[in-house]
Amino acid sequence: MTEPSTSLLPEPLPDAEAEVVELARDLIRIDSSNYGDGSGPGEAEAASYVAERLREVGYDPEVFTCGQPGRDGVVVRIPGRDRTRGALLLHNHLDVVPAAADDWSHPPFAAEIDDDLGVPMIWGRGAVDMKDMCAMSLATARSWARNGVQSERDVVLMFLPDEEAGGHIGSHWLVEHRKDMFEGVTEAVGEVGGFSMTIRDDLRLYLVQTAEKGIGWMRLKASGRAGHGSMLNDDNAVTALCEAVARIGAIDYPVHVTPAVRDFLAMLSDATGADLDPDDMQGTLAKLGPMARLVGATLKNTVNPTMLSAGYKANVIPGHAEAAVDMRFLPGYEEEAFARIDEALGDKVVREFINHDIALETSFDGPSIDLMAAALKAEDPHAVAVPYMLSGGTDAKAFSTLGIRCYGFAPLKLPPALDFGALFHGVDERVPVDAITFGTRVLGRFLRAV
Repeated sequence: MTEPSTSLLPEPLPDAEAEVVELARDLIRIDSSNYGDGSGPGEAEAASYVAERLREVGYDPEVFTCGQPGRDGVVVRIPGRDRTRGALLLHNHLDVVPAAADDWSHPPFAAEIDDDLGVPMIWGRGAVDMKDMCAMSLATARSWARNGVQSERDVVLMFLPDEEAGGHIGSHWLVEHRKDMFEGVTEAVGEVGGFSMTIRDDLRLYLVQTAEKGIGWMRLKASGRAGHGSMLNDDNAVTALCEAVARIGAIDYPVHVTPAVRDFLAMLSDATGADLDPDDMQGTLAKLGPMARLVGATLKNTVNPTMLSAGYKANVIPGHAEAAVDMRFLPGYEEEAFARIDEALGDKVVREFINHDIALETSFDGPSIDLMAAALKAEDPHAVAVPYMLSGGTDAKAFSTLGIRCYGFAPLKLPPALDFGALFHGVDERVPVDAITFGTRVLGRFLRAV
């Protein structure tokens, strides 16, 4: 990629930056925990808040429900100068994973501002996943309305429910039942990309997500002969299940260097002068330091046992036993992943899907990528945009089935010592105040020019 030019980018609008922190805190204070079984409070209150903030400045958003009461979202199409161009989808999710307050040093839904690493941070569930980006998107749209700003093309601004449980009552439901919302959309921008990783004082990489691993959450079931715990039993469901789980947990998939990882290593080599050979990943990982964990998770299919359930009394052999496993597969290697699982199950254990979703990958090129790089450079002269693969998943999986090219770009300039990856679904989730004001400036520049 050529050196990005910042000369033609619009200047950021200060009123967006001025209100983004309070918008983020308001959203974090709304408990929209998603337990994955419909038992949570839902997203309706958060959706109502977003819709009201949009109406305040003159938009006419639609509040939609995805098949279940309380599972609400919001969408508004903001017209651009050239309505003949393909539209851009800017998607955010309103739900968060649950938080056990006793484990936290700050109340998870209080949105307190307190220092860490010498910088003020907003503490709370959703601070990075992803109510920070919800606030940045909302602040940008409100600023456009107040200042009469138009982007170059239509922007479809969307706030979704249920991303944290796979989007079946959210993005996937909309793709199946409300294709009208995506009319003319050719590209999408969402979460888990655009954050910084400091290499040295004069070099910060900003990782733009261009790929995601696929998801295979599975329930394993074993059946056997129930009976008294004191008797001989050669058809024990617990034994069969545990043996299968142990075999699955020991699977070591081969390394595959996908285009996104290969491009990441090439650009990192160019930026740092390090010799990062994609054909010697063991040696390359040894040179990556803290980045090795991020890159290592995108080199292989992975499977991890996560839950076990069987029995109801210590002296009763149960007739049934269950386990759950979390499998993530690389783009192009789904068949390999499931073949190894089925081989390890044995003849007494069967599997069924809890959640199964695709892997995806797009190339790191084109005008939108150039504008992301330029917008970052305009706010941080030491910024270098690079592609990467996310080991998890986002709502982009659903949107990509419509032929939409998807990126993760929620820009944040982070303190070098902050373990950003550990904050996702982690205890004491938090985001630097300066990071989201920075992100609002970058996002505003990018969206107006794209």
